[in-house]
Amino acid sequence: MKSKFILILSLLMGAFTTLLFYSYIKQMNVGKAAISETAAVVIAKDKISKNERITADMLEIAQMPKKSILPQSLKSFSEAQGKIATTVIEKGEPLISQRLTSEEEENIYVSRKVKEGYRAVSIGVDFNQSVSNLIEPEDDVDVVYTKIGKDQSNQAPPVSTIIEQNVRVLAVGRKMVAPENSKDKYVEYSSVTLELKPEDAVSLLNAAQQGKIHLLLGKRPTMNEENNSN
Repeated sequence: MKSKFILILSLLMGAFTTLLFYSYIKQMNVGKAAISETAAVVIAKDKISKNERITADMLEIAQMPKKSILPQSLKSFSEAQGKIATTVIEKGEPLISQRLTSEEEENIYVSRKVKEGYRAVSIGVDFNQSVSNLIEPEDDVDVVYTKIGKDQSNQAPPVSTIIEQNVRVLAVGRKMVAPENSKDKYVEYSSVTLELKPEDAVSLLNAAQQGKIHLLLGKRPTMNEENNSN
């Protein structure tokens, strides 16, 4: 009788152990399935520079675990094509909507371009003052102030002085996108918007009222030089 009881108890314990084992295996499989669930996202095929217009050949589709995909991640090329990168995007990095902007948005929100501590200030320019309208957004310029002097015969020679150097151009007219990122490669304009410290902006406005302002165009930085400076 005792041996029969022990046999029954052993069978029950074996069944219980088997049940626990299968339950554990099932949970492991569920966990693996959750980890293996992936979705397609758009990633950079190669490094994308700041202010670079995005084309399809810069992108590729990759599968990533769903748990690691941000809600803002792009899922198709059409969501990124034609947009402008607002910051450097490294090779293999998923593209997210917050790091891209459209040309229309860039043209509307000049405040997004102004660095902290600086101000946007516009001055009127003619064809000659603007280097024949060849200055473009993101160029660097020197600002020259020409004071018209007067002597007793009212014929004193004018005196020109560089009052600002390597000033970033935010916009020409209402165009705020660099030529390589714009559909309109050339536009005529009568004003240039510069990025200056507040006190320098005031000095520029005073100079513009008292004399004449010309802009000198410097060498435009390459993409590599811009990235290194960042």
